[in-house]
Amino acid sequence: MTEPAVLVERAGAVGVALLNRPQRLNALSGELMTALVETLEELDADTEIRAIVLGGSERAFAAGADVRELADATAVSLYESRRRDRWNAIRDLRTPVVAAVSGYCLGGGCELAMLCDVIVASETAQFGQPEINLGVLPGAGGTQRLTRAVGKAVAMDMILTGRTLSAREALAFGLVARVVAREAWLAEAKRVAAEIAARGPIAVRLAKEAVDAAFEAPLAVGIELERRAFSLARASEDAGEGLSAFLEKRRPEFRGL
Repeated sequence: MTEPAVLVERAGAVGVALLNRPQRLNALSGELMTALVETLEELDADTEIRAIVLGGSERAFAAGADVRELADATAVSLYESRRRDRWNAIRDLRTPVVAAVSGYCLGGGCELAMLCDVIVASETAQFGQPEINLGVLPGAGGTQRLTRAVGKAVAMDMILTGRTLSAREALAFGLVARVVAREAWLAEAKRVAAEIAARGPIAVRLAKEAVDAAFEAPLAVGIELERRAFSLARASEDAGEGLSAFLEKRRPEFRGL
């Protein structure tokens, strides 16, 4: 039987999606991206799932786009493939996504990781946008999200020369949130996702939206969005439960209401 393109598991309130194209270092073919979007949207729609882990293998999160597909593509075929829709679908997920990155995280793989809300990296991880070596440039948000994450100077260096960052460099520059031992990359990502899943889901989703707005909106617009999100979160039953639990010195029981 053919192995599924994406392996899925559920552990309580955490859903796990693992890219499963090891023979190509999880190169992001159209088929793999379609399967990934379908999987993530299914987990996002599951009311029992409050956080998602997206990972690859120990050797590679994803080594980039499928170069064979790209070599055969034309400007028209790229446009008609609606590849942008698949990336936008991942961007629009409401459930927080934790990237579990080990090994190669290059090109489209780096862009995919940057679409996630938190990146947990193995000490073996390597991040880069080496498209310039192929005579092209990042085409799924790399020039924009990388610049916002690490700043213009480092982004220019990476994109114009093909420089890669080690996990520790990525942490220092603000690209990743945590770096862990080689063997802990997936376990730590699951632990972080479980921590997120234990919080009030309404507040978590609203906070995710507010932080995302900081990347894309002027400060005044972001502040106004934050104020509205705070008021909406405070009106939830979860907020009442959280405040009562704090005053009563007990663990809150959030229900997403």
